[in-house]
Amino acid sequence: MVAELVFLGVSALTGLLLVGQDPIPAGALAAALGVPTVAAAGVALLWTRWRGNGPVIDLHLRPTWKDLWLGLGFGFGGLFLTLPASLVYVSIVGEDASSAVGDVFGGITAPPLTALAIVAIVVLVAPLCEEILYRGLLWGGLTRLGANRWLAFGVTTVIFALAHFEWPRALLLLVVALPLGLARVYSDGLLAPVIAHQVNNLLPGIGLYLMLTGAFPVL
Repeated sequence: MVAELVFLGVSALTGLLLVGQDPIPAGALAAALGVPTVAAAGVALLWTRWRGNGPVIDLHLRPTWKDLWLGLGFGFGGLFLTLPASLVYVSIVGEDASSAVGDVFGGITAPPLTALAIVAIVVLVAPLCEEILYRGLLWGGLTRLGANRWLAFGVTTVIFALAHFEWPRALLLLVVALPLGLARVYSDGLLAPVIAHQVNNLLPGIGLYLMLTGAFPVL
């Protein structure tokens, strides 16, 4: 809860700093996108130092080859679930179908290097930080309270979907979270869901890059 409050507080602060800027530079939007999530993940890491055994033990940050392959497997395998779910979502919502990132960067153009940095945040940084929060800190807290891995899977999946505050996409985010949670269940480590999450964000990241550089106008 403390990490989530930090996320909301830093998000509000960065939003206030951008008020009055028109147009808002793409680099500033990238900072507003990445800084709150990084700050929240930083709090999560510090919290394990203060209240636990450190991030390596409490967040299961002991990468193995098994974690790598499970992450890739659940990441690419999960696309067979999330891509059809996305198409169903688009067919229901119609032209208004988008995402928070798509809404933020809609109509914004950026040089290739800036666009690449934004994509790196979406594909690499944000998934890592979100997994530290949800399938790291929160998962560990639940298991310390006596929850088994399947209860932790259910709770973190629901909270992950709701914590994005994208209410029209909440059900879609719930579907997206399923393979990420399963990667955590079967690997019992954080690397697998991190990789699965990064794989899941890869296609939207490519689309975002093409939009930012003007290859096509709508994400």
